[in-house]
Amino acid sequence: MLTRKQQELLIFIHDHLADSGVSPSFEEMKDALELKSKSGVHRLISALEERGFIRRLPNRARALEVVKMPDGAASKAAPRPVIPAAANSNDIVELPLHGRIAAGTPIEALQGTESLAVPAALLGPGEHYALEVSGDSMVDEGILDGDYALVRKTDTARDGEIVVALVDNSEATLKTFRREGSMIRLDPANRNYDPQRYRPDQVVVQGKLAGLLRRY
Repeated sequence: MLTRKQQELLIFIHDHLADSGVSPSFEEMKDALELKSKSGVHRLISALEERGFIRRLPNRARALEVVKMPDGAASKAAPRPVIPAAANSNDIVELPLHGRIAAGTPIEALQGTESLAVPAALLGPGEHYALEVSGDSMVDEGILDGDYALVRKTDTARDGEIVVALVDNSEATLKTFRREGSMIRLDPANRNYDPQRYRPDQVVVQGKLAGLLRRY
């Protein structure tokens, strides 16, 4: 039997997957359950995983799959499946590789002509491109230096989504997007970095994180 908080988190993850096709961030889960810290989220996720209700997917940031729901749990329609990289390994897509993007202080977003071979199972609907991650400011979301961020093109974002943000029309960074009063706040996922605040006219969303590719 699940505790009330465990069931609330499971339903939130399930419904977020049904709405967007991606797992919620730890910050979104913390806010949804009104917890004081992300450590509480980690404990709840571990408990749900141990009980077989969710599964962590390898080689992807924020990748959770709902395996089953408790009897009588109220939720939305079944979520779109989030498929690990090993599935459909013969189905490969060539994505344009647009240089490196900072997961620390912003760096120039390079527009390259290279491409990156990506398992199609990592991608959902829409047009995508890839960026090589530089820096460690998103490590708490499982995004490491040298990873390849798989980005779905879009110019809009909701609070709590990880985005590629173009700052002052010259520098791009990978951060969690939030609105703070009249400002845009770009949050790192590393306590060693401070949030970055900009006027709305300084920030252009160029895509949302759709997946992550890591080479060993």
